[in-house]
Amino acid sequence: MAKAMDLSPSTVGRIWRAHGLKPHLVRTLKVSNDPRFAKKLADIIGLYLDAPEHAIVLCCDEKSQVQALDRTQQGLPLKKGRAGTMTHDYVRHGTTTLFAALNVADGKVIGQCQPRPRHREWLKFLQQLDRETPPTCDLHLILDHYATHQHPKVKAWLAKHPRFHLHFTPTSASWLNMVERFFRDLTGKRLRRGVFHSVPHLITALEDYLAHYNKAPTPFVWTARARDILMKVQRARGKLPTKVTPRELRRTTLARAAMSARTAA
Repeated sequence: MAKAMDLSPSTVGRIWRAHGLKPHLVRTLKVSNDPRFAKKLADIIGLYLDAPEHAIVLCCDEKSQVQALDRTQQGLPLKKGRAGTMTHDYVRHGTTTLFAALNVADGKVIGQCQPRPRHREWLKFLQQLDRETPPTCDLHLILDHYATHQHPKVKAWLAKHPRFHLHFTPTSASWLNMVERFFRDLTGKRLRRGVFHSVPHLITALEDYLAHYNKAPTPFVWTARARDILMKVQRARGKLPTKVTPRELRRTTLARAAMSARTAA
């Protein structure tokens, strides 16, 4: 830009700073195209702000493929004038999946580590929620559309336990689920710099973190208004080019093929 405008690089930098421009930064964006976005949004925010009486609202999700990463050499500790260091390369010892349910009211987290995020592991976690919550309370679970959550065996189990009520987030809107905020803290405070010599070592570290966290949990407070979110989504949809979905493309292709067949006949 400095060459194109015949200016010095420092002048361009001052202009960018004066207008709050940071072209070197990029943020990710994914706009939900769920046709029932507004209805699901209102439902979930309603649970956050005004939960039903005699009910517990739980934000549920899986943190899958948590890797037990071990460094090839021991890191150097923090000291005056030098940050802590660790090697860039690592050894993978396997993975585990953390199932977690965040209680919106008090911030406590019920967790369980399982080998894989399949429907049978999800059922085990639902049974744990059933055991560790007051039996007189209804349970409102906020979760995404992952196929595991809607498996026929899961639906059959839920039919026998009517106190469970599922509330699904819109597609491409996992940020509506507040347990993702807990996962972010878990990654930053325990996993990113952790060294784990085996999967059992990783599971022990996760369980210890949960136990320590639940001693003094802090509830996450939802502050965004549904109207503001809808306005942002509408603005984003208006600026993004329309994209034909694979399903619409198949329908169009089949319709054209059928029309060609009728014409040929």
